[in-house]
Order: sequence, then structure tokens, then C-alpha cells
Amino acid sequence: MEMSSHSFHDLFAQLGLDADLGSIQAFIGTHAPMPGELRLEDGPFWTPAQARLLHEALSVDADWADVVDRLNLALHTR
Repeated sequence: MEMSSHSFHDLFAQLGLDADLGSIQAFIGTHAPMPGELRLEDGPFWTPAQARLLHEALSVDADWADVVDRLNLALHTR
């Protein structure tokens, strides 16, 4: 089975956020670092629909899981 490879640009667009490089960097800079015990989808800055998308991407190991994992790392390690 072939898995898709999505970028941060793709993920941010899917989340309905500005998806240009500067906007992505600003978003991460604004919201990082998240507390280590806080799950990505529980961040207070997500809408319910965004949180659901992130949760589903991780829980069903969807083709979005890799880029969501990378976003999780970026938001937890700044």
C-alpha cells in the first residue's frame, strides 16, 4: 500500500490555516513550546474540528500521521 507524503503546507491548508512558510513559522513560534504532557490535539489554540482532524490522523495512522507527528515534535521542542 502506498502512503502519501504530506508537507506542513498541506497540513496547515487541511487545517484551514494560512499555509505559507512565514505563517507556519509564526504559528509554531507563537504556540511552542507546548507542555510535554499536553497532547497535540489538546492544544487550546485548535478549533474542535482541527483537534478532531489531528486526533484522527494519529489514531488511525492515516497518511497524515507522519506530518502530524512532525508538527507535534515542532510544537513540543521549541
